[in-house]
Amino acid sequence: MPTMPGKTALLELFKQEGVKVVFGNPGTTELPLMDAFAAEQELRYVLALQEAPAMGMADGYAQASGQLSVVNLHAAPGLGNAMGMLYDAQQAGAPILVTAGQHEQRFNLTEPLLWADLPVIARPFVKWSEEVRRLEDLPRAIHRAAKTALAAPMGPVFLSLPGDVLTDSAELDLGAPTRVASGMRGDLSAIGQAADMLAKAKSPVIIAGDAVPQGNALSELVALAEALGAPVYDEGMATRCMFPSSHPLYRGALVRLPPAIRGMLMQHDFLLSVGADLFTLSLPDDVESMPEGMPIVHIDTDAWELGKNYPTKVAILGEPKTTLPELTAAILKARTENETKAAISRLAHVRTEGIASLAKLNAMADALCERHPIHPLPLMQVIGRMLPPEAVVIDETISSGNGLRRFLKSDDAQSFFGMRGGGIGWGLPASIGAKIALPDRPVVALIGDGSAMYTIQGLWTAARENLRMVFVIINNYSYRILKQRTNAMKGLAQQADLYVGMELDKPRIDFVSVARGLGLTAHKSTTLADFQELLEAALKHDGPTLIDVEVDRSWKPV
Repeated sequence: MPTMPGKTALLELFKQEGVKVVFGNPGTTELPLMDAFAAEQELRYVLALQEAPAMGMADGYAQASGQLSVVNLHAAPGLGNAMGMLYDAQQAGAPILVTAGQHEQRFNLTEPLLWADLPVIARPFVKWSEEVRRLEDLPRAIHRAAKTALAAPMGPVFLSLPGDVLTDSAELDLGAPTRVASGMRGDLSAIGQAADMLAKAKSPVIIAGDAVPQGNALSELVALAEALGAPVYDEGMATRCMFPSSHPLYRGALVRLPPAIRGMLMQHDFLLSVGADLFTLSLPDDVESMPEGMPIVHIDTDAWELGKNYPTKVAILGEPKTTLPELTAAILKARTENETKAAISRLAHVRTEGIASLAKLNAMADALCERHPIHPLPLMQVIGRMLPPEAVVIDETISSGNGLRRFLKSDDAQSFFGMRGGGIGWGLPASIGAKIALPDRPVVALIGDGSAMYTIQGLWTAARENLRMVFVIINNYSYRILKQRTNAMKGLAQQADLYVGMELDKPRIDFVSVARGLGLTAHKSTTLADFQELLEAALKHDGPTLIDVEVDRSWKPV
């Protein structure tokens, strides 16, 4: 067995696991690793200016590539800085190996500066968390971490790396990677039970979740939806393209409010959830989201989600890619002749409804296109019309993105990424990671002004890496969603028409100057016409561009 230092072994282990990029922001406890990079020819180190953007970049890369991503953080403060973005990564099921430098173990009993029990801090937000205490254990720890992160349900893992483990040398057997085979098939008897019930459903509806795009099962879900004649909604916090947005059965994302969810479900007699949460809500309500007695069939790769909040008639643990074709075939076989005719008629009706609802949405946007400042709905329409089919959209519009998913031509699993966890600041760095993972596709990030300021320093990394991508800041000079929800409380703020801590207009943030100062091409847009010109030029520009779009500040319900 060869003798090598831990820092060299670590990089070799990364390469064994298929890692191509390491994101990070180094400090003193990471210096052994950075020293090893001085002699490294294959791995790419992407520097972020703070740990939160580094974590967001690793998340975007992991989701867009489907491969293991690595981020290296700086001791306890660095891990602390990254926790909000780590929460988002956990909720999205992003396969990330999160590492943090730790002081040398001989020193740690003194509780030195920046020291803390790092695995304990990370544990609530990862699948597995550990500190490597011997160099000889490093290969086993890295291989276990990678296997765990990539096994369904995917998610981040954490390793604390003491300095002496990386500076020590030893004879090491580096071992080899292990992968848990995907393609887990759902139980055949359960599939049969579900098929019998779905064959008889008169008005089924489908809610789709992350397991569909993670397993590249969009075409399988389309076939099932067409067989059922069922409309398809995204789960409320849509991370990915769950269903082709151009398909007339597609209805967009659920509104995360119980009355709205219940109102939609009351129009149907059967719910099929494919990898979707039931339900992740933003606020409590006296109304229950699920109508009483609604029959549910739920398919997921995560047993925890099955029947978590509502009793489920049939709960199937399985990958959509392998399970959906068997369910579709079983439904077609179980139907009577009359049920088959009813499903064909229902499909035609639901298709027509989808086309009509999209036409209505476009008409609404057309009617608002002359508004000044720009109304967000026609802005989303213009973006949907201008972006090419191969574009990748990262969405953190928060309160301004109504209609976006219906307008977009996003039909593949890598075409759309949204903020699953809800911790704002994710979109800007995640788009950088996505662009690094998908260098040949145009990447456009749609970011609210409030969200952008959480991780604005990520723009420097986009300039440093000369990434050909576009950042669109949807700027209403406020935390508009907070105003909307405070107003809905019907309390003192509504009575006084005063919303404390929710305005970003004194002074107004000059995103153009900030972006230019960080190395980007940047422009201000105040009309739809100049936005279209700027977006067209930005998509052709050889480097990162930021467009600051001033939109209508109104937010009160009419």
